[in-house]
Amino acid sequence: MSNATVQVRLLDIAHTRSGDKGDTANCGVIALRPEWYPLLVRELTAERVRAHFGTLISGGVQRFELPNLDALNFLLHGALDGGGTLSMKTDAQGKVVSTAMLRLMLTVTREEAATLGLSVQHDMPGTMS
Repeated sequence: MSNATVQVRLLDIAHTRSGDKGDTANCGVIALRPEWYPLLVRELTAERVRAHFGTLISGGVQRFELPNLDALNFLLHGALDGGGTLSMKTDAQGKVVSTAMLRLMLTVTREEAATLGLSVQHDMPGTMS
């Protein structure tokens, strides 16, 4: 089998939940299957999430691992223009951050996708910025 890479939608391997605390959006990413969690840990880095959201956030991204839940938690600093009472953003509480996160594409080898039973995508949407 080839080591060519393929794209996998985060939407197909995880679910998410998001909210806010002040100017920081919080987004949890939970693997739909325990065997997919190591892929999330490897591919869903703070840097990758920061690049995905681009200019929609003005600060850094922190990642926290929760292996007992097969989950990652991200804090997106500067994502809410000051937070719920100050922001003019439509989503001042960060509720749609989780939906935006699910648009992220992960790159895996064709062999790994087959081994893990992952659905492979043929089109590649861009970043959120």
